[in-house]
Amino acid sequence: MAWMQKILNRWANHVSILPNPTPYSSRFFSKSTPYAVKVGIPEFLNGIGNGVESHVAKLESEIGDFQKLLVTRTLKLKKLGIPCKHRKLILKYAHKYRLGLWRPRAEPIKA
Repeated sequence: MAWMQKILNRWANHVSILPNPTPYSSRFFSKSTPYAVKVGIPEFLNGIGNGVESHVAKLESEIGDFQKLLVTRTLKLKKLGIPCKHRKLILKYAHKYRLGLWRPRAEPIKA
């Protein structure tokens, strides 16, 4: 039992010198700045860029709702005549948006 006490005491000494005993690091849980723009299909596609914004009218007329665009599959986009590169970009950024990893930038208000 004495050897166990020594181990526990040594372990307690090591634990007490660890920096920042908080369970969460601010590096992983930073607050993002609030967006002034409500995200719709045009804002989403303009945020992606790379020519994807040319499909705004087609997607608004066929899909209509931004939430439906977020769950649209590649076959539906293919049937609408959207090229492969643009489909990949739309699906990639839709997935990032659903996970909360990406949002389109708010355009600065021009005075």
